[in-house]
Amino acid sequence: MASSPSTLSDHHTRPVPLSLDVLVSHLLAAKRSLSSINHVYRANELVTNTRVALEAHAITAARTTFLRNGISVQVELLDQVRAHTGSVARESAAEFSTALEDLDSVGVRLRETLDVLGRTIVHRNLKPDQDEQRSLLDFVDQMGVDGVMGTIRESIDTIGVARKDFEESNAALEEDINGVKGLLDSQKRGMSVGDIRKGWRSPVPEILHSMEENAKDSADNLESLVKHFDLCVTAIKHTEGGGAVAERIADELPEGVGMELGKEDAHPEPMSEEERQEMMEILEKDASEVEEVVIETRDRAMDMEAQFEHVNAYTDQLEDDYATKVAAFRLLEEVGERLPGYITQSQLFLLRWDEEKAKIEERMEELESLRSFYEGFVRAYDNLIVEVHRRKTMEVKMEKVVQDARYKLEKLYKEDAAERKAFKQEQGDFLPVDIWPGLMNEPMRYEIAPSSEAAEKVPDISKSIVQQAIRRVSGKG
Repeated sequence: MASSPSTLSDHHTRPVPLSLDVLVSHLLAAKRSLSSINHVYRANELVTNTRVALEAHAITAARTTFLRNGISVQVELLDQVRAHTGSVARESAAEFSTALEDLDSVGVRLRETLDVLGRTIVHRNLKPDQDEQRSLLDFVDQMGVDGVMGTIRESIDTIGVARKDFEESNAALEEDINGVKGLLDSQKRGMSVGDIRKGWRSPVPEILHSMEENAKDSADNLESLVKHFDLCVTAIKHTEGGGAVAERIADELPEGVGMELGKEDAHPEPMSEEERQEMMEILEKDASEVEEVVIETRDRAMDMEAQFEHVNAYTDQLEDDYATKVAAFRLLEEVGERLPGYITQSQLFLLRWDEEKAKIEERMEELESLRSFYEGFVRAYDNLIVEVHRRKTMEVKMEKVVQDARYKLEKLYKEDAAERKAFKQEQGDFLPVDIWPGLMNEPMRYEIAPSSEAAEKVPDISKSIVQQAIRRVSGKG
């Protein structure tokens, strides 16, 4: 829009002079255009608010960064605690699994030994007074095994309860840490976690620069509109019958325009016809641009409003992020209060695990000792069979010797008796009876008998059973 008259060339055709009605129409349009001052006021207000917001952003961003950095350090410490408790859980689980495998192995070997005891039937000749057939297992007090297994089961149950409490504690710690991390790394509208961590450059400075340019252009447009309005007033005053009309129209202008039409202006300075014609040309040209300038000013105001919405949105993002970090800090404080409990739970579990693991290992040694004892029982029974066979052999040999001795003693007895009888027949009549008290005695009779009547005969065991026992004893069976 032209702001000052321009000199027209002499060869231009002079237009038809503008009528008062046309000039009044231009003046009214120019007066309406001055309402654009509200857009200029709003533009200045938006620029000021944006500057204030930019300062607030710097403070909020600094606070958020301080909180985020501090929380990150604390979270790293929490991760170390979690890694330690997790390591304790994994190592103890591996040790517990190994202990159970060892226990299963001991149990399998023990059951195999007990099965051998159950399959080994005591020879009936060893217990002839019993009708019921018995195995070696019947001679074993299984209460000892049951007692040891019961103690082991109690230890396993105790470990299970302790492990459950420990796992619940670790899960709670995991949930607390993830909660803090979730708040620390939460993604807000239009702002990713990566952008925040990388120090995402604020869009507000660029927006502020653009708004300042728009505000300046809007102010320039308003100044052009004011000059056009002033030119319209001047043109009407230089038109016959236009002074009063101009004063009446220009009486109520938008607040802040700052134009006054005093009485001293009622008689404008004289103007040549050429000057008046040139003024009319400029006025007519500017009048055609008024609506365009008004629309441009309004559009700039709308653009600034949209830009300010972005500023507000960014403000909300920063405030939301800061509020989230404050929430993370509050949660971190709560986690800090619970942290000693998590650590204590880990220590208690370790103590309980060490105690119960020692008990299980001790009981497994007892089971192994029982198994060794039962295996010794089986070996001893096989040796018993071999020993019974040996004794039976010796008994047979001794009985043969006894029978032979008895036969020889009986033969000697008869020989002695015959000799005594012959002696008495030959010499008895000549010898007095009292010459020797033993003269008429019978020969001494000897008997061979067991030294103890309580001694029992050694049972007879079949040769096949004895041979099987011998093979097992020698490790060949």
